[in-house]
Amino acid sequence: MALLLQYTLIYASVLMLVALGGCFSEHSGVINLGLEGVMVMGALGGALVMKFMANLPGAVMILAVLIGSILFGVIYSLLLAVAAINFKADQTLVGTAMNLLGTAAATVLVKAINMAENVNNVSSAIKYIEQKKAFSLVKIGQFELSWFMILAVVILIASHVVLYKTKFGLRLMACGEHPQAADSVGINVYKMRYAGVLISGMLGGIGGIVYITAGVSEWKFENGVAGFGFLALAVMIFGQWKPTLIGLSALLFGLFRALSNVYSGFDVLVALHLPGAVYNMLPYIISLIILALFSRNSKAPKAEGIPYNKGQR
Repeated sequence: MALLLQYTLIYASVLMLVALGGCFSEHSGVINLGLEGVMVMGALGGALVMKFMANLPGAVMILAVLIGSILFGVIYSLLLAVAAINFKADQTLVGTAMNLLGTAAATVLVKAINMAENVNNVSSAIKYIEQKKAFSLVKIGQFELSWFMILAVVILIASHVVLYKTKFGLRLMACGEHPQAADSVGINVYKMRYAGVLISGMLGGIGGIVYITAGVSEWKFENGVAGFGFLALAVMIFGQWKPTLIGLSALLFGLFRALSNVYSGFDVLVALHLPGAVYNMLPYIISLIILALFSRNSKAPKAEGIPYNKGQR
């Protein structure tokens, strides 16, 4: 039970962070389907920090890893911002391309680094066995509380406050609902949309490093992030683009994902004699069912995915 709780919380943290990133982007009016690629690049940034700054003390290591993940995530999300906002490209196609490019670019870069250190090492993996210990806050039996879990809750609360209690958040949501009206009262729609996309890059990048450090001490970047970017989109839709509901949705999806790690420890589940692949597929099946049932009645920002033309009224 302790392991189930631990994995549920860590996977929920990942989904929550990434879904909140998508929430900010879509509230600004830009659909970010490239969250999968952003997660991979954020994971790469954090992993490279752990690889080349392995001797940093614990607190400094956590901060450096977060900064690396945020920088890589934000810089990579600029591809979507420039293409969708400046060049008014199709946001769905750009996001899909970012997902494909992210995993490929990370794999090539890591292999190049490993080969530069050892010509016979063509692996796309980065190890962080000792560095990972810095992320552990407290361990009670089999349950291990991570600093990332605390960070996810803090960001969830901050996201609710920013969106609904600050001038910035209200302006951001206005740009996703009716950008022409927002522009007419002096709000710079382009800047607000840039802010939304870059925030999604920041949170997606953090989500990436949280994901790859969840249960293992090395990561092969050719594996990507196993569809967690798309799961986060399902969490966001199920949560109706509201941070509090996104938090609850993330816990539900995190529970289903955690079952694939610990189902063998429950006699009831073992007695079903289901192959492990079924539990691995479970969160994705649930996401399809939820999207089929709830996407039609979802209350998405009205102007999401529609390029803004300043001359159009």
